[in-house]
Amino acid sequence: MKLLLVEDDASMQAALQRALGRRGMDITVCGDGAQALARWHAAAPDVVLLDLTLPGLDGLQVLEQARKGGLTTPVLILTARGTVGDRIIGLNTGADDYLAKPFDLDELEARLRALHRRRPAAGTAAPPHDVGSLRYDRDSGAIYHGNEVLELTPRELALLQALMAKPGHAVSKERLFELVFPGESDVQYEAVEVVVYRLRKKLGATGVKLVTLRGLGYLLKAQG
Repeated sequence: MKLLLVEDDASMQAALQRALGRRGMDITVCGDGAQALARWHAAAPDVVLLDLTLPGLDGLQVLEQARKGGLTTPVLILTARGTVGDRIIGLNTGADDYLAKPFDLDELEARLRALHRRRPAAGTAAPPHDVGSLRYDRDSGAIYHGNEVLELTPRELALLQALMAKPGHAVSKERLFELVFPGESDVQYEAVEVVVYRLRKKLGATGVKLVTLRGLGYLLKAQG
């Protein structure tokens, strides 16, 4: 796993680099938000481990700019801010997971590896899939409406990728749950419906409809 570690505390940075490196991760370290964003654009890692309190751009600004720039890498926020409000802000900005300090190293590793499993294995790239005006480029993971990258949260993107990978076929709620919430046993299946609702609103202007098939799941259908 190629991990981008964005942490400005030197002692925490060194400890994580040493501990995760021993567990087989290839780690690039940044202590500055702007530098981290530049490195992320230059060579996309498999997972980003992102602290919120950073000099220059803070973690949320880094995450927001990355998502707007079409970077789809899974992100785990690691921070001393442990309130529910901070967690919601981070997840709504585009984070995939959240772990408050202090934390257990085994739990951190497990969460990082769960996020890594979302990404397609090397050598499995396939030609783009189109549904109406939407195009799914499986090499980059991005989904385009015309020539513009759709601005989606990571969970919305994971769900839409799953549907576009099987155009014209229904994907069950259980399968979508596995792809959108990997390894998250404390999340209910109904959480998929929340992601579907938000994604359906964003697809409103694209001419592509997200259809619910009772008892079967969901599929995408080009209108007209």
